[in-house]
Amino acid sequence: MSHNPEAAGHPALQHHFDSLEQQHDATTLGMWLFLVQELMFFGGLFTVYLVYRVKYFAAFAAGSNTLDIGWGAINTAILIGSSLTMALAVHAAQTGRRKLLVLFLGFTMLLGAGFLSVKAVEYHEKFESHHVPGSAFQLDPHDKHFQGVDPSNVQLFFSLYFAMTGMHALHMVIGLGILGVLLVKSWKGRFTPEYNSPVELTGLYWHFVDIVWIYLFPLLYLVDRYHHY
Repeated sequence: MSHNPEAAGHPALQHHFDSLEQQHDATTLGMWLFLVQELMFFGGLFTVYLVYRVKYFAAFAAGSNTLDIGWGAINTAILIGSSLTMALAVHAAQTGRRKLLVLFLGFTMLLGAGFLSVKAVEYHEKFESHHVPGSAFQLDPHDKHFQGVDPSNVQLFFSLYFAMTGMHALHMVIGLGILGVLLVKSWKGRFTPEYNSPVELTGLYWHFVDIVWIYLFPLLYLVDRYHHY
């Protein structure tokens, strides 16, 4: 972002700040504090998962090997692409290129929607296979993946799978909502080289959500895969 002391009278400047630079610094600090809190939240989920993965490795490996690694890899590629388009959107906002900003925000939203669509397909497959934790949960006794493992421990794996990917998907939905608001404002020309903090801060949030998935993919999808190929 370009900081300009002469922009003190900018319409986007909130009354409790002296300048856009001060407002930018405060909002950036607020976003980083929020992301630290989010990191602790997901860190807690990761810790619980890793503890039980070590304790019930065979059951977690069995559950992991029922996940479609192809869908997981596609979603990883989609999110990496969305991080690129989000970064390009931030650069377009910082350089005052309104049309490019709208374009890249739109691409980021399309990729985010694509990720959620793939995840919906995966969830549907789990419902069809009765791998959703609850009263309907069951394992195919003829499936070689589940031979010699405790079904309750496999159900624990799927409980954590849905909890972790579900929370990640919720963050994606929130991100898409924010991007939609930014897209409308960008179309109206609300962002300039002097004021583009909302785009920059949304970029930080989006990159964080993408990084979380980069960790989720190997943790959930790649448990003991080499023994099954």
